[in-house]
Amino acid sequence: MKLEEILKSQVIEAVKALYQIEATDSMIQLQKTRPEFEGHITLVVFPFVKLARKAPAMVAQEIGDYLTGSPIHPFPDSPIHRFTGSPLISSFNAVQGFLNLTIADSYWLQVLGEIADDPHYGMVSPSEETHGRGLMMVEYSSPNTNKPLHLGHVRNNLLGYSIAKIQEANGWQVVKTNIVNDRGIHICKSMLAWLRFGNGETPETSGKKGDHLIGDYYVRFDKEYKKEVADLMAQGMDEDTAKREAPLMKEAQAMLLRWEQGDPEVRALWEKMNSWVYAGFDETYRMMGVSFDKIYYESNTYLEGKSEVEKGLQSGVFYRRPDNSVWADLTPDGLDEKLLLRQDGTSVYMTQDIGTAKLRFRDYPIDKMVYVVGNEQEYHFKVLSILLDRLGFPFGKELVHFSYGMVELPNGKMKSREGTVVDADDLMASMIADAKEISKDKVNTLPDITEQEADDIARKVGLGALKYFILKVDPRKNMLFNPAESIDFNGNTGPFIQYTYARIQSVLRKSDSPLPRFTDSSIPRFTDSPIHLNSKELSLIQRLSEFPSVVRQAGDEFSPAVICNYAYALAQDFNSFYHDYSILNEENGQVRALRIMLSASVAKVIAAAMSLLGIEVPERM
Repeated sequence: MKLEEILKSQVIEAVKALYQIEATDSMIQLQKTRPEFEGHITLVVFPFVKLARKAPAMVAQEIGDYLTGSPIHPFPDSPIHRFTGSPLISSFNAVQGFLNLTIADSYWLQVLGEIADDPHYGMVSPSEETHGRGLMMVEYSSPNTNKPLHLGHVRNNLLGYSIAKIQEANGWQVVKTNIVNDRGIHICKSMLAWLRFGNGETPETSGKKGDHLIGDYYVRFDKEYKKEVADLMAQGMDEDTAKREAPLMKEAQAMLLRWEQGDPEVRALWEKMNSWVYAGFDETYRMMGVSFDKIYYESNTYLEGKSEVEKGLQSGVFYRRPDNSVWADLTPDGLDEKLLLRQDGTSVYMTQDIGTAKLRFRDYPIDKMVYVVGNEQEYHFKVLSILLDRLGFPFGKELVHFSYGMVELPNGKMKSREGTVVDADDLMASMIADAKEISKDKVNTLPDITEQEADDIARKVGLGALKYFILKVDPRKNMLFNPAESIDFNGNTGPFIQYTYARIQSVLRKSDSPLPRFTDSSIPRFTDSPIHLNSKELSLIQRLSEFPSVVRQAGDEFSPAVICNYAYALAQDFNSFYHDYSILNEENGQVRALRIMLSASVAKVIAAAMSLLGIEVPERM
């Protein structure tokens, strides 16, 4: 039973005994005590004043007197029952209609013991998973096979992976999924450019990752296409007509039609070039530390979507225009009309998403479907939800679009066609190199450090800096990425939190005894002794006790930033404690054991919090 639940039970008992009031949970208002007053939790007594027929200050005083003499009751499902007979409230102060309560050290020691002994503290334990909340599918990444992953994809992947981890910690069975956009006009542009200008180049002959190689040809297509448009305009053609009539664009559109018709030559080229890209993607995902349970491909799902559109056309849900294109009229829903099939019969993204949704709900008993996609696609997902509902799919209205802001650069937005993106591979390599350079002096002070371990530390620190910097921002907001700020070992950064964890591990390695445990037999040596928690120890235990509610909040809000803020605050609290108090040199053996246990618990929770962010914590730094 949680502290607030125990306090509510005791307050209900107190007002009944004192005033014959049958209080309900809704009448009991508990809040964190304001910092200018002594205490941990404040009870608002105004709801009882009228029925008690006494002044607020008197009611607060009487309830405080009752609670300080009231033992902790042996609630069957509460670990606190081991302290039966000890008062939960050690002291109080009444300020008008507010009763500020100081919780006894014995309670906080018990809390620390429970945290120390729970290997799954703050998260759903394996025994509870069978009673989980259902199956949640989280889609993220969604790359195109005509270019490598860039900084925008990095934020998408990190958010998606972290959200999946957080939801698992909250009791959901999670399926991490990816939809690869492996067909369409953009793919044909890269294919055509490779045919025209590639001279048979491959990843092996070029020494480039496959996704980088194909991305180069996507940029090359745009460059050559712009030349053709400029030439046509110089001949007197207006810009819109020139863009339509440019030979390269017309040839790419013809290639797309041949692809959809199953042309063997086009399909063979498509399979070869896509295989290069997939190998490159896999390498990037491994370095980034993200993974998927199921990958769908647009080339497999778009036909399902076309089939559903045809059914909708026959049933009157959609309509065909004179040019043979198929549309949905969404004006009754306050939107406009949406193209579903082009006049040549080729499909669009919406068609593919209809087919993908159908296959996913066929493959899995999904209770909640979450799309991690940037906020520029909000309209798209509104339309998708309406169309699926119109087509008769019961899950149509239940889709969740997790909309996040874009990553911006000091010099503006990224453009793949112009080759002005921040490449994900280059970014990660740069972060790791920076971490190695910055931490070179620190790492060299470690005894027996090998080059391999130094490289691994740099990898963890560099990627941790990148991930934390991106995830600490409210996901709904646009963000400006600054690599230099992200890798600072001071302030609200990943390396600062990682360094705190490594510092604790150093302390624990130097400890000359195994970690103490709060077993039933060992508890009395703390609770029956005159140990008094100092303010820093107490603050740390209180902060640790908040972790489960922080994980729940992050899950409810789909916000890794909540975990980031908590991990940073916990690291700050520990460093403040570490600065003011000795751990291993403490002469009192019981206090020393307590501080070792407290330090180990902080390290465990930091590691758990960072794991929810997809961040590794090094044992040494």
